Amino acid sequence: MEKVTKTFELYGKTYTLEAGELAKQATGAVLVKQGDTTMLMTVVVSKERKNYDFFPLTVDFNEKLYSAGRIPGGYLKREGRPTEKATLTARMIDRPIRPSFPDGFRNEVQIVATSLVTDQKNPFDVICTMGASLALTLGGVPFEGPLACVRIGRNTETGEFIVNPTYEERESSDLDLELAGTRDFISMVEAGADEVTEEDMLAAMQFGQEAIGAFCDAQLEFVAEWERVNGAIEPKEYILDEPVPEVEERIFAHYDEMYAALSDADKLSRISHVEELKDRIRAEFTEDEQLAWEREIPVNLKKLEKKAMRSMVVETGERVDGRAADEIRPLMIKGYYLPLVHGSGLFQRGQTQVLSVLTLGMLNEGQRLDTIEPVDSKRYMHQYNFPPFCTGETGRIGAPKRREIGHGNLAERALLPVLPDEKEFPYAIRVVSEVMESNGSSSMASTCASCLALMDGGVPLKRPVSGIAMGLIQEEGKTVVLSDIQGIEDFLGDMDFKVTGTERGITALQMDNKATGLTFEILKTALEQAKQGRAFILSKMLEAVPGPAEETRPTAPRISTIEVPVDKIREVIGKGGETIRGIQDETGASVDIHEDGTVYVGGVGTSVEEAIERINLIVKEPEVGEVYDGRVVTIQPFGAFVRLFGNKDGLLHISRVATGRVERVEDVLNVGDEVKVKIIEIDEKGKISLDRLDKPEAPAGASHGGHGASHDDGRGFGGRPRRDSKDRERRTRRPGDNGGNGRVPRRHHEA
Repeated sequence: MEKVTKTFELYGKTYTLEAGELAKQATGAVLVKQGDTTMLMTVVVSKERKNYDFFPLTVDFNEKLYSAGRIPGGYLKREGRPTEKATLTARMIDRPIRPSFPDGFRNEVQIVATSLVTDQKNPFDVICTMGASLALTLGGVPFEGPLACVRIGRNTETGEFIVNPTYEERESSDLDLELAGTRDFISMVEAGADEVTEEDMLAAMQFGQEAIGAFCDAQLEFVAEWERVNGAIEPKEYILDEPVPEVEERIFAHYDEMYAALSDADKLSRISHVEELKDRIRAEFTEDEQLAWEREIPVNLKKLEKKAMRSMVVETGERVDGRAADEIRPLMIKGYYLPLVHGSGLFQRGQTQVLSVLTLGMLNEGQRLDTIEPVDSKRYMHQYNFPPFCTGETGRIGAPKRREIGHGNLAERALLPVLPDEKEFPYAIRVVSEVMESNGSSSMASTCASCLALMDGGVPLKRPVSGIAMGLIQEEGKTVVLSDIQGIEDFLGDMDFKVTGTERGITALQMDNKATGLTFEILKTALEQAKQGRAFILSKMLEAVPGPAEETRPTAPRISTIEVPVDKIREVIGKGGETIRGIQDETGASVDIHEDGTVYVGGVGTSVEEAIERINLIVKEPEVGEVYDGRVVTIQPFGAFVRLFGNKDGLLHISRVATGRVERVEDVLNVGDEVKVKIIEIDEKGKISLDRLDKPEAPAGASHGGHGASHDDGRGFGGRPRRDSKDRERRTRRPGDNGGNGRVPRRHHEA
């Protein structure tokens, strides 16, 4: 086996495909690059067939931090459980490849994507599908390939579509659309968008289909070069589960019974009727027959249920719950569902119910990301939980599964475009969607419930968002687009097409398609039907919660923003963080200061005002003429240092502590005394001179007109010119004095 490398350019980006050097014991292995970003894609197919009634495909993503020149955090200093990005990338690879395998394929397949280099310019995710497709091809594995995945962005200034944009190009794009499939049809769509119209979204999808074709052609060219160098690829032989006509005939004899069992609007009742029928059908087979056909019987029972459900829709135009194709299930919508939390919303559609709960926090409470992407944090977090009780089942509750992460990410992308920016609303935002019961479209119910929770919590959304899941049935030459699909229509239908958006346009898409006959005309119909459904749902949401509350709930932290000079940041923080910690401990507020001088102060009650006042005092620049109620902090032979605010002190000279001559400052003032003073001078070094406004009479026996003369015409007693303050300081200074520079001296005398 000789190494083969092919470098090519498409749509302004450079790509490289390489095989024959690494991981040669795998069924297939390919290096795929965009720029310097390099992914190793490996495929291994088990030699033995598994005794399953499903296709055992596993896709894993090995996110190696060395690929980005980073050392993992934590004690072990090695990669741990997959990050959300790793899980989402694995799903992106899985979804177009899974339906490309032939029916009856039961050998275990594992696809592993390993990041070797991530250049922080070119994303690594979409190129993985092309690498996996080529690895399957080189390994002689039977599948409907080649396959490819592309990302489509759009330059907001020129309106031009961009194929596989860099991270920098994505920042100036109003569209982030990922499509995967073959040259002839799209099998997977994932998108986030800034209220893009249906027409523009469809145009982007058509452009993306053409780009997919170009990447499929590049794979075919590589295969031709591979075969020229290494000889023809030998297709491997795998035994497929073949239909058993006898089993199918005996099971399909119960078609009318299955049709009747499915005609029940209640999910649990319908499932009960269907399972009872399946048990009766199984009982018609002898023990020997059940053992011989242990895979064929469950497969054909599923086919019977699928056939009956689909025929019902195309023949009668009526669905299993009696709805028309474009009809929405009954809605129940409530805002302000939970007390004390920062926001909540309950959304129920049919037998799918989701409760979303909002929590607001300081910006520094956002999620920190330790990934191979050039992103280190995110401010908005949406999490989706699907506990077993929501489907009436028992099960283990633990770490979120791939489906939960994928659905949470979809709802997050749906709402992200309408959130206010940090300047307008300086909060970290977390929304958790708890699925209380499920019968399909729980991700769309999560989007709607989360929008309610955000509005209930006073988050000033640009516009409210709603979502709907669309389906497709292609049977007996007929095509029916379904609105608001339920679980059985998702499971047994041809398409699951989720659409979210505002009244202006689409904010997110997700589609998984099993039908090779999906045309752009059908997609156009689905998008238009979804738009009508979204508008209907949104109107009902706004009846319950008309818009964002005018302010956040009293239980939520109140966050204010102030600006401080950059050269004052160190003073606010203090030595080792002492000052800022003191402010937080004494006021109860949280303080987050940024490098540009922006300070976010959050808390409840009066803590925010108290903390802001403390910070303002620290950074305040005193001015001549300002009057303060100060506190004496140090006494020297030549005067007293008075704390004005923060850590700012001024010198009240002995000549200004009283009316009349004062021999010792301690005769008039003590440390801790409160005095009203006025700033009379600030020299070029920032030293502050004060005058006392509430001067008492000097102690009895003191002569008038000397140091304490009440007039100040620049001349001393007897008309002699007065020495300036610096002369007096030099005259009275002794070892240990600090010369009135505002620092605490080594010694001081207290009365």
